Parts: sequence; C-alpha cells; structure tokens
Amino acid sequence: MNKIIGLGNALVDLLTYLPDDTFLHQHKLPAGSMTLVDAPTAQKLTNEAQRFKQKVMSGGSAANTIYGLAMLNVPCGYMGKVGDDELGRIYKKDLENAGIKAHTIHSSTPTGRALALITPDGERTFAVYLGAALELTSVDLQKEIVNDYDHMHIEGYLVQNHDLMRDALSMAKSMRLTVSLDLASYNVVAENLSFLREIMQQGWVDIVFANEEEAKAFTGRNPEESLEELSAFCPTAVVKIGSKGSFIKTNGKVYRIDAIRAQPIDTTGAGDMYAAGYLCGLTRGYEPEKCGRLASFVAGRCVESEGARMPLNLWAEIQKFMQTL
Repeated sequence: MNKIIGLGNALVDLLTYLPDDTFLHQHKLPAGSMTLVDAPTAQKLTNEAQRFKQKVMSGGSAANTIYGLAMLNVPCGYMGKVGDDELGRIYKKDLENAGIKAHTIHSSTPTGRALALITPDGERTFAVYLGAALELTSVDLQKEIVNDYDHMHIEGYLVQNHDLMRDALSMAKSMRLTVSLDLASYNVVAENLSFLREIMQQGWVDIVFANEEEAKAFTGRNPEESLEELSAFCPTAVVKIGSKGSFIKTNGKVYRIDAIRAQPIDTTGAGDMYAAGYLCGLTRGYEPEKCGRLASFVAGRCVESEGARMPLNLWAEIQKFMQTL
C-alpha cells in the first residue's frame, strides 16, 4: 500500500461548543449520533446555534482521514462532490493546501454542512445537511483516477446511496485496490444493517474500523465478541473502545492496544484520525501492533484539539513519536 484515495461526503464542519445537553434535547438529537436534515432544518439549527462558540473548518469523515494521512506524508487523494460556491472552493483549496490531490466534482447544489454539536465531555453529535455531497453518484467514479492509487478508504456515511457504495467497492476490487471501510456512526449502522452486512459478505472490504457503539449496532455484542464477528467478514477488523484503547484482529491474531493519556476537549474526528494512523503504519510496513500504537497516538492527540484538523505542533509530536516505533 503506497497511495491512498478517500471517497466520502465532502462537508464543511461548523463546530459548535454547547454548555450542556439542553440544545440536543430541544431538537431531539440523540447524543453521539449523526442525523441527516434537510436544508430548512439545517438553516434553523445553524441560526439557533450561533449563540454558542463556533469554529468553521473543512470536514467529512473520509476527508479527515485523508488529511491525516497527508500530514503524515502519505501520498493521497480525495474524491467528493461540492457546490459551485465559495464553501466548495474553500473546501478544494483546503485539500490542496494539505498536499492532497483534490478530485472534487462540482454541483449547482450548495456545499454540504455538518453542524457538530460538542458537549463539555468532548462528545460530538452531528446534524448534517448533505447538499451537493448527496449528488455524488457512480457516474462520478472515474477509473483513470482510481487507477492511480492502490488503496481506497470509504466512509460508512455513503450508505445513503447504496448503488454508489456497491459500485465503488466493486470497482476498487476489480482494479486490485485494497479497501478500508469506517462504519461511521451507530445509528447509520443500525439503519443500514442489512446493506452493510451484504457488502461485507461480498468480500469487498479488507479492513473495517468501528467504535464500540458501531460494533454493537452491527453485531449486538460486546467489543471483543464484535471483533470476532467482524473479522469473519474481512481480513482485518478494528474495534475502538475510547479511553480503554482498541482491539485489532488480523491473520487470526488479536492485539490489544492501549489508549494514550489525553485530556479530551473535542472527540470530533478522533476515529478518522485513528484510521489515518493505522493506514499510515501499513504504508510503512509496520506490524499490526505498531499500526495500532500509531493510530492510538494520533487519535489521542486529536481529542486534545478543536476539530479533526490538528495544529502543526501536534503533528510534530506525532512525527517524533513515529521515530520511536
């Protein structure tokens, strides 16, 4: 694995720091979930959230992972659909500024937005207006672009378009790319369980990433039992259990990875950064345990900053840590 392309919903994140859970309860947003909303609802929520501290940055699960890989000096690209608007142009520029090859497609529909509502415990809840991202279809998948890479990372949020996900996975495997899939969010898994099981049973996925809640939504089991069930579908399964670390099973062997000590202020993008660390380790030929240790370190640094796009000093810490592996 040398060059990695990400496929996902291109969204601009509006990080919003809440004093408590009141706003979530008022708008019936389950804590820690991802809820899709229409344009009017998105505007209403955005307007009401303006009274809280906010920060705007480019986002999207797969894009965050690709950004992390780029910051770790892994050659990578990203494919997604944005609006032909200022946010869309900013989004593409952000990718390019990070050294990512931006394979963005433009639409007359506005660029998608994710209202990330962050409570004092660092937990994040998303209200997402997909906008142009929803219009990404199989027609946009260009073989000549995909052919330039040897691994594809796909976010589970793309399940809103079953045909797109099927075609992307099928194309990747037909072109001999390895594939990783992040299960995205527990409610996304629960609402699309039969479809996710279908694509996993096809043997299209080589690596699956899930947190404890996502794994339980997929299997109905505890983390260790979930790891066993997920590993039956693909060569490598990863189950993250927050401050307790993570489990990795690959080639029939289970690895328990400790979490690093961190002072969490915002968990936005932590799972995405874990995937970036793990995939980076694979590009360097690391053994699974080393991949997990790097993934854990990157995720730990991420929760200590606002949003998934960490400041350069934290990336410098990560680079130093890699020298010790």
